[in-house]
Amino acid sequence: MNIIVKKISEIKPYKTNPRKNKNAIAKVAASIREFGFKVPVIIDSKSEIVCGHTRVEAAKTLNIKDIPCIIADDLSDKQIKAFRLADNKVSEYSEWDENLLSLELLNLEGLDMSEFGFEQELEEVEKELDSDKQKKEKTLKDMEIKTFEHHDYLVFVFDNQLDFLNACTAFGIEKVDSGYGETKKVGVGRVVTGKKLVEKL
Repeated sequence: MNIIVKKISEIKPYKTNPRKNKNAIAKVAASIREFGFKVPVIIDSKSEIVCGHTRVEAAKTLNIKDIPCIIADDLSDKQIKAFRLADNKVSEYSEWDENLLSLELLNLEGLDMSEFGFEQELEEVEKELDSDKQKKEKTLKDMEIKTFEHHDYLVFVFDNQLDFLNACTAFGIEKVDSGYGETKKVGVGRVVTGKKLVEKL
């Protein structure tokens, strides 16, 4: 498989291309601008596009003059026509694993994935984060006991290990009982959000 570089002006679109790609051009252009032109365009021996119409149009909007190409000179004319259709059709059978996609998007903080067509997915992730935050805040609020006749001990509730270690240092705690999940109610004391204490310190 030989990748060659051709001037974009020499590459010809397939006149009866049945794929409507106008709405995808801006998204593909954003991808090329961010990551570079990583997927070669497939052309026939006459420089007519077999696969990659959208990438070529996107490259034009970015004023790219030369693009990588692969010449499909090992296929017959009928195979080229069939490949042109099959390449677009098979992608319709792929689906997203929504949970794994959310995790991937969360790990891409700082990169605006909406430029590449993930607007709706990002909205769903934001809704999930807001929901989780509200549940967490409600849980902590429910755990805080405002008034007691006696304060025999304090229970600090942390949402991360770093704040827990900082509190141990700040208060000179050498030995503690730590637990995860459902807490057991023993004796009389005061439950507070440890993070707020650390912020005050």
